[in-house]
Amino acid sequence: MGSISKNSSNSFQCIDALEVSLSIERQGFIFYDKAAKSATDPRVRDVFLYLANEENEHIQSLQNKTRFLQPALANKAMSRKSRTESFIKNKILGKVFPVPGDDKKRTHIAHSDFEALSIGIDAEMRSIEVLGQLIASEKKMDVRMIFNHLLAEEKKHLSALEEIKKDLIQEQA
Repeated sequence: MGSISKNSSNSFQCIDALEVSLSIERQGFIFYDKAAKSATDPRVRDVFLYLANEENEHIQSLQNKTRFLQPALANKAMSRKSRTESFIKNKILGKVFPVPGDDKKRTHIAHSDFEALSIGIDAEMRSIEVLGQLIASEKKMDVRMIFNHLLAEEKKHLSALEEIKKDLIQEQA
């Protein structure tokens, strides 16, 4: 995944950071919800259900924060909104979590619980990488805080996935 570079004129506002975070969380929810429905091992299914529920709770929280900010940003410049949408399209969508129906990559198709866990681990690692780059390149403390909060959650998700994968590996040995 390429480096994220932004100059100060492209610095995010809080609403932009929330929209980027929402995009990542929505992709995570779709992936974990689908993975839970496909999982055959009840422990793996439970982890995926837990992560899907976590992502859904994060979505609800981020949407509430976005609604809170909307009145203050009624006159938000369209150019900023289109820059944020372009950033999400070019740097986030399909580059963090796999996108169902993206037949070019086929990374969204897991043929086993183990493979689904590996895809989830890779996605969380990409999310952590993207968020780390965003935090490093952002000058605004409030925007960095939004990304830092999501980064902490993604690290918890990564840990949960790695733990269940390690358990499966030990059982197979």
